[in-house]
Order: sequence, then C-alpha cells, then structure tokens
Amino acid sequence: MDVTLAAGSAWTDPACPVARTVDLVGDRWSLLIIRDAMDGATTFTEFRRRLGIARNILTDRLRRLVEQGILDRSADDGDGRRHAYRLTAAGQDLFTAVVALRQWGERHAFAPGEPHSVLLDGQGREVAELLPLGQDGTPLSAGASHVRKIED
Repeated sequence: MDVTLAAGSAWTDPACPVARTVDLVGDRWSLLIIRDAMDGATTFTEFRRRLGIARNILTDRLRRLVEQGILDRSADDGDGRRHAYRLTAAGQDLFTAVVALRQWGERHAFAPGEPHSVLLDGQGREVAELLPLGQDGTPLSAGASHVRKIED
C-alpha cells in the first residue's frame, strides 16, 4: 500500500513511525470512528448517531480513512447511495493501539470509582492489561528501551 497524506500535507516527522501514525489517524474523530468501526458501526448514520459528530466532519474523516487504507467503502444498498464502511487489515491492525489507549484512559482519565465502559473478550471476561515484552519475554518500559534513529 502506498501511504500518502492529503495533497499539500507533509509528514510531521518522516522517519518516525509514531509521528506517521498520528499524522494518519491521530485526530480525535478519526480514532473514535475507528473505535466504533471495531464495535460494529458500518454506516454514516451509525457513526453519526454514536459520535454526535457534525456531518461535514464525519464526511471528511470517513473519506480520509478510506483514502489512507484504514477503512473500505462499499455500496450498502441497491441504488449505490448508501455505503458501508469496514476496517481493512490495516484498520484492524490498530486494535492493539486502541486497546492501549483505552487501558491508559482507564488508569489515568477517571477518578477512582468513576464508572466507565469495559472491554470484554469473547467469553465476557475483561481484557488483560497490554504489556510490551522484549524478545526474551521480559516486560519493557520506556526506560528499558530506546529508539535507533535511521540516518540518511
């Protein structure tokens, strides 16, 4: 897949995978659309009802997510006016990132005891905490890892 930004845009930091990901899906509405697509939303109407988002913003974000290969758009009815949006393989690959954001939010964005939604697995159990692991299986932290910069 050829990954490009909208015409006239430039990568924030072309050599950094985090910066490129944020450039592609890092705005609030795009991430929430991806989250809702993971939760079964497929139509413009469903996304709009769930998110309470303005029509023009939703139209723009859906178009961009399709252009960037994160969502696929197909005709949902016989007349071609209504479309279904589904995650592509690249969109589905964002699941771990969305779960990591959710788990960070559970730890840091709610007061103790404040109610919030919970992500469950197929058996109805809470999803285990994500934890990056080294090649040898030991837990990693920011202090126990580093980035190797690629020089031109």
